[in-house]
Amino acid sequence: MHPELSFQEYETSKFIKSILKKWRIPFQENIANTGIVVLLKGKNCEKKCVGLRADFDALPINEENDVDYCSKNDGVMHACGHDAHTASLLGAVNILNEIQQEWEGSVKFIFQPAEERLPGGAQQMIKEGVLENPKIDYMFGQHVFPDLEVGKVGFKAGQYMASTDELHITINGKGGHAALPEKNKNPIQVASELTSILYDYFEQQTEIPSVFSIGYFQGLGSTNIVPDKVEMMGTLRAMHEDWRVNAHKKILSVSAALAKKYQVEIDSEIRKGYPFLENDKVLTTKAVESAKTYLGAENVVQLPIRMTAEDFAYFTKELPACFYRLGTANTAEGITHGLHTSRFDIDEKALEIGMGLMAWLTIN
Repeated sequence: MHPELSFQEYETSKFIKSILKKWRIPFQENIANTGIVVLLKGKNCEKKCVGLRADFDALPINEENDVDYCSKNDGVMHACGHDAHTASLLGAVNILNEIQQEWEGSVKFIFQPAEERLPGGAQQMIKEGVLENPKIDYMFGQHVFPDLEVGKVGFKAGQYMASTDELHITINGKGGHAALPEKNKNPIQVASELTSILYDYFEQQTEIPSVFSIGYFQGLGSTNIVPDKVEMMGTLRAMHEDWRVNAHKKILSVSAALAKKYQVEIDSEIRKGYPFLENDKVLTTKAVESAKTYLGAENVVQLPIRMTAEDFAYFTKELPACFYRLGTANTAEGITHGLHTSRFDIDEKALEIGMGLMAWLTIN
């Protein structure tokens, strides 16, 4: 009901800590500003350490659901289910704390801010030592998934999610009267050609799963006015780091060639974001078998590669990790809206499965 945007999750952090205090569970705070870490120790606590992670930031979307837990913060909502992630992780803390003498090793619970906005909270928490003292041996993260009915979970071993880069392109030409093209350097013409060339190029690159997309295009002219500049924004997604580097070079080289051709200035800024996410094959295979035991084989599905991005990818670069999906849909009750939409919601039965499965995977 009280969502907060990335890097602004102060009240959310306080709320998480208030629950932990009520349960008399100690925690470490102020990691990546609002992040929190809980360390629980079982028997033979030095044997191994498992990491469990949940994010807790929200999105700049006005919620349109008619539920008693609807967002009270105008223009902000948990449209990606990070509130459900955090609720599940708190539940796993409670479960594993109550049966602390029934499992071996240690568990580090990572409550992470700022997944939705670059540079992301995962990278900062890693820099501040969240994977050390004790060193985490392997790690799990889960994400709500409205493509799956509640009761089901999904896994994908190996490459699963794409890298993400933000594209910010400004074309500075020379505006003027549209009927006097010889006096202008029309940035809309240049921007259109740039967009067409890049779309054609990336559509032909089929050897590596990738996405090139322009989602913002603004040139403030009129019917008889050519604007001075055009601003464009978009995204580049890829599943291979060398391919990603070459794609950056292609965008910059095409921009430079068109700038020279039309005698305009093109500022092409590529803001490098999260790397692609790769689940450890051995760990994920074991997790799948464990999930089948817990939920039944019919409720555990194999997922395809997904071109969305996730900063849990930074954890997968550091240690064996598994990022899986928690089914949250209930088609019969109309709970089917997608992530990042104003009507996204979950069947709350997913919370019981989410916390239980995290605890089960940890122990097993």
